[in-house]
Amino acid sequence: MTRLILIRHGETEWNVIGRYQGQADPPLNQQGVAQSYQLAEQLVETGLDILYTSPLLRAAQTAQILVEKLTIPLYVEPRFMEIHQGDWQTRLRSEINQLYPDLFNRWEKEPWEVSPPNGESLPQVQDRVIAAAEEIINQYPHQCVGIVTHRIPIALMKVHYQGLDRDIVRSMQLPNIYFEEILLDMNSG
Repeated sequence: MTRLILIRHGETEWNVIGRYQGQADPPLNQQGVAQSYQLAEQLVETGLDILYTSPLLRAAQTAQILVEKLTIPLYVEPRFMEIHQGDWQTRLRSEINQLYPDLFNRWEKEPWEVSPPNGESLPQVQDRVIAAAEEIINQYPHQCVGIVTHRIPIALMKVHYQGLDRDIVRSMQLPNIYFEEILLDMNSG
């Protein structure tokens, strides 16, 4: 049985104002740093053996704070980066809705059917995220592995490993510093 702990990064200013981050690279804000220290305290008793992180600054900063407290190895895995949001990255949600009203509406309601202009599709993100997770799970059987990543990769892993309806990916509530443990029996798959 492998224990996988999915962790969303701490808060950034862009989270606060509703600016699409995607693979843009804003740092944690002061609240995000404080959240990360609080999370490190919560994770002390989980028995984490190893931590992987997206290379994006907000995830990497969160992960660095966690490993300093937990004294466990940290590895960077680029496949855990957030979805590339193409022309929507760095724009406010309201701005995207104004510039791309029909596409944005479909993105909210039919995310598997459309993607941000010049960005990634959900199937593309799912393929890279699940491939990375499977490699890690196979490399560390019977251990507790943490993954610090972003909202869409976490939602996609939950859909995959928990058998959830894939249409809830956009509506799934996963606030900053959210974490959840998933137990995986690799022998039953």
